[in-house]
Amino acid sequence: MSWLTASEIAMMALPAMPATAQSVKRRAKQDGWAGRLDMNGKPLFRRRKQRGGGVEYHYSVLPPPAVAALAKRGLVADLALRQAQGEVKSTHAPNWNAFDALPTSKKKVAKTRLAALKKVEALVRAGQSRTAAVSQMASETSVSPATIYNWIKLTRGLRADARLPALAPRQVGRTKIADCPDDAWQIVKADYLRLSGPSFQSCYDRLVEKTAPTKNWPTLPPSRTLWRRLQRDVPEAVQKLCRGGKEELEEMYPPMVRDRSHFHAMQCLNADGHRWDVFVTDEPGSKPYRPLLLAVQDLYSGKFVGWRYAKSESADVVRLAFGDVFKNYGIPDTVWLDNGRAFASKWITGGTPNRFRFKVKDDDPVGFMTALGIEVRFTKPYHGQSKPIERAFRDFCDHIAKHPAFEGAYTGNSPVAKPENYGSRAIPIDQFKAVVDAGIAAHNARTGRRTRVCKGVSSFDQVFEASYADAPVRQAGEAQLRSLMLAAEKRYANKKTGALELYGTQYWSAEIATLRGNYVVVRFDPDHLDQPVHVYKLDGSYVGAAAVMQVGKFDSVEDARDHAREKGNWLKAQKRMAEIEKALQPAEIAALLPEIDELPDLPRPKVARMVAAGGQAITAAQLQQDEEFEASLEAGLAAFEKASERRLRLVE
Repeated sequence: MSWLTASEIAMMALPAMPATAQSVKRRAKQDGWAGRLDMNGKPLFRRRKQRGGGVEYHYSVLPPPAVAALAKRGLVADLALRQAQGEVKSTHAPNWNAFDALPTSKKKVAKTRLAALKKVEALVRAGQSRTAAVSQMASETSVSPATIYNWIKLTRGLRADARLPALAPRQVGRTKIADCPDDAWQIVKADYLRLSGPSFQSCYDRLVEKTAPTKNWPTLPPSRTLWRRLQRDVPEAVQKLCRGGKEELEEMYPPMVRDRSHFHAMQCLNADGHRWDVFVTDEPGSKPYRPLLLAVQDLYSGKFVGWRYAKSESADVVRLAFGDVFKNYGIPDTVWLDNGRAFASKWITGGTPNRFRFKVKDDDPVGFMTALGIEVRFTKPYHGQSKPIERAFRDFCDHIAKHPAFEGAYTGNSPVAKPENYGSRAIPIDQFKAVVDAGIAAHNARTGRRTRVCKGVSSFDQVFEASYADAPVRQAGEAQLRSLMLAAEKRYANKKTGALELYGTQYWSAEIATLRGNYVVVRFDPDHLDQPVHVYKLDGSYVGAAAVMQVGKFDSVEDARDHAREKGNWLKAQKRMAEIEKALQPAEIAALLPEIDELPDLPRPKVARMVAAGGQAITAAQLQQDEEFEASLEAGLAAFEKASERRLRLVE
């Protein structure tokens, strides 16, 4: 029973429907039942073929409550009931995805139209005729009544919550494409999509002036028309790749958010070098230069835990910077390093298989990081996102490099960004270090850091200290720290005192005094020459530390007294050692020596030789006497020397 007349509908007493045939016909006219179509485009209104004529309507034009009542009575299929209850979408439901893709302006127009239809329905329910209600609403919305009737037609057969997409404007604008020969389009497109990055106008001009005269092409569209076509047909990402390369294309993809909150303090570090945009000098009148900062940062907190200054990046400054960190805080588990030559040096990371630089050989020496069991990871070359320390360096450029104390010495961050007072001043290196040290300390202590660990409240120092208190951090031993210090050249210990001279400073201790007259190896900190140095033999065995010999003023009595006091203390110590070593007195030693009663018999020659002397001959008796005397003298001297040597050995 799919088709019903107005009389049949009235007789069934369906919910939400009038009870008389005349009222049903009026409702059918108001709701536009005669204009509704099914999913195949066929009308849901037809003329009766039976005797008597009239019209009949498909049950689907009825309100959902009426359709549900028919389905419960078994007069229509179960599908109608499910549609009425919303379990199955109606075939008249519009495309909400298409509506969602519309711009806001068109969505606003659809909402205005729907509001107008709701007012029309309210006026009709209030007693006005549909014609009067449409006319009144047309005057309020400044549209014609026919337009409002078109809106009503668009929403026929749709539920109230599904009418908004049907009322959206359907204008799509101009879609016609200007005629352009395909080979001309391909030429201008290929010419534009090159890494040289030519302008589109130059590509179009070459097409028109050079290529078109040799081809039998019709009139080409204007350059602006082809430009719009290029922007529409070629995705922006493809244009970036063809004209800017892979790096520009990668910038269009959002970087990964790298969370470091699962670390603990000193578990992982990263390090890099930063060239300051400030001129400094080592001494007045010397050539100014831009110093380098080799800094080490804790990844968990963001705190800078160590840094050193140098003229250039080298393995030595890397060794010293990490030596400070190991001494003050401990040894990390993992270190992220830049791929520069200093960090990839075999003395730093030798034995690490994933270095970007140098060929890894089996006979390479083991770097100190590898020897300490630190996992070394090298960051991707030219990829600042993998080095959080780069973000801190940008802060240094603003907060420290442009400090008022550096006015006139700031160079700008590029050759084209030089300030007007460029090169007018150079900062003494000691003053520069003091300002930078204070700036880094302020950087670590600044509160309100917007990181996952600081949470917009704490500072780098605070979160580092809170985590470091309970962190399982390996501590470096004294021998390990000495091995991290820079090995200076071979030095000669003074022949008499054993003192060592290093860059104008003398070092001495009782231990190294035993090496006087020999060459030794000295390990020291070049930035702190006032600290003791460590002395090794040439075979690598450790001897001890040598303290700085203080330089006294020539006319200072106090300095002379201090030196005399230290010398006296050393002399007293040596005398006490001598007393301990000497178990016997000289008289006791002499008593142990054997007594010499008489000299032994002298040997006699068996053959005598005649010697002429002054024209007179020497007799054999005289010659024999002289030889006997010389022999006895030599034997006596030999016996005396032998006894003296025996006495010296006993004394020693």
